[in-house]
This record gives sequence, structure tokens and C-alpha cells, in this order.
Amino acid sequence: MTLSQSYTANAPSRTELDQTTGPLVVEFGTDWCGFCKSSQPHIAKAFAEHPNIRHVKIEDGQGRRLGRSFDVKLWPTLVFMRDGLEVTRIVRPRDSADLLSAFNEIL
Repeated sequence: MTLSQSYTANAPSRTELDQTTGPLVVEFGTDWCGFCKSSQPHIAKAFAEHPNIRHVKIEDGQGRRLGRSFDVKLWPTLVFMRDGLEVTRIVRPRDSADLLSAFNEIL
């Protein structure tokens, strides 16, 4: 499974993400965010059903430009991409059903 466990401060560039081929989920948040923590079981369940989809978990916050380039306002925000283009996004998922629907859109 390609589910990332921790948010990383080492974010790829927007150009790198825009040049990615295939399906990709970019998740913005922080390890200390309560909403992010409560969403993790739902995210893990959805990824368990789609183990071949790449997942990049990016630490977001003040001074972090990647999140601003995606217009992220709330955490967690999951951006579902295919071939470098945003297809859909889910903000603060409350169950895995919406996530599974979004996965299907990028496959």
C-alpha cells in the first residue's frame, strides 16, 4: 500500500505534481491537527481498497506555498489528481464513502 503515514515538510514542487502521470492523491494537513487525526481511519480504509494509488502527505501551514497553490483553506484537504490535473478534492472527510467515490474518478 502506498498510504503515507506522516505529513512531510519536504514537499515536491507544484511543477513535479503537475507532471505526474497516473492517479495521485495529495493530502494537506499537519500531524497535530485534530481534524487530520480523526480523518485518518477513513483515509486508511479508502486506501486499503486502492493500494496502487500513490499518496503524498504534505505538511501545510503558514509560509508553505504548495498548499496555497492548491488554494487549501482547511485540513485535511485531499486533492485527487490524474496525469497532473486536479479531478476532485475532499475536505475533512467524515467517512470513506466520499473518498472511495473520488478514487473512482481518478482511475
